[in-house]
Amino acid sequence: MALPAIPSFLPRAGAADSLRRRVRAVIPRPARRGRAFLAHGAAAKAARRLNRASGVIALSVLLDSAIEHYRGSFHNKAMVAPLLSAAASLAAGVHGSVERRHGAHPVRDAAYAATGLVALIGTAFHIYNIGKRPGGFGAQNLFYSAPIGAPAALMISGALGFLAERTRDNAPGAAPTIAGLPAGRALAGATGVGLIGTVGEAGLLHLRGAYHDPFMFLPVTVPPAAAVLLGAAALRPGGRDLWFTRNWLRFTALVGLAGSAFHVIGVARNMGGWRNWRQNLLAGPPIPAPPAFTGLALAGLAALGLMGDRPDG
Repeated sequence: MALPAIPSFLPRAGAADSLRRRVRAVIPRPARRGRAFLAHGAAAKAARRLNRASGVIALSVLLDSAIEHYRGSFHNKAMVAPLLSAAASLAAGVHGSVERRHGAHPVRDAAYAATGLVALIGTAFHIYNIGKRPGGFGAQNLFYSAPIGAPAALMISGALGFLAERTRDNAPGAAPTIAGLPAGRALAGATGVGLIGTVGEAGLLHLRGAYHDPFMFLPVTVPPAAAVLLGAAALRPGGRDLWFTRNWLRFTALVGLAGSAFHVIGVARNMGGWRNWRQNLLAGPPIPAPPAFTGLALAGLAALGLMGDRPDG
């Protein structure tokens, strides 16, 4: 018995395949949520976290510089520059931490570049200030002259913000890179260098305090260990579960916040306590300085995210 003929209004097999090909040519397939897609999603999130880390350090520098330069009566008009640049870096960090669009922002880039330039000039000023004093770069002048580490922290803020914009500037769907290097490894290395530099300033000032409190050893032991762990993660990436490194960075962030609390107690122990805050706040220890470790720890966590360790966590 012969089969009934296919009605003319139904497409034949060859016609249906041709129709599908034409539809696909007009309406492309949605991108698969594979490794490249996740890499870009992790990069966007890491960029926002880096902007946030840069903002935390900028806030620390802004408050610390305001106190220190007020103590110096702003006798040099250039002493206003780090306050303005730190405020600009803070504003850029706040803006970048909520920015979800792809690509670097020219205004944020300009703010971070200006911050880095002011930090370089400030470092030169502080080195000159120490060198011109009787005794030069002796321990006494290093303890009580203009702190070299303060402009360096401002430089770190600008550098992290700049790296955040470079991370954000990767093409969608591509594995994020910075200057041709995998972004996670580059950020881990930069954060480790920043941690070591910040430890140097903390070690110098705590040596001035003779380490009279055992907790004063924390900022010169915990952050260096975090730097070593980040370096090890950068040298041997590959999706390993870096739970210990991640939790150590969280502990480092906590040490930065706890440092401010300890410095509050230190100010209260000065003559007159907080009733004499106008004098004792200037005498120190500096309350806004320790959260610089918190900002660097946040940057390290962002680097781990890019290296595949819980990119969505």
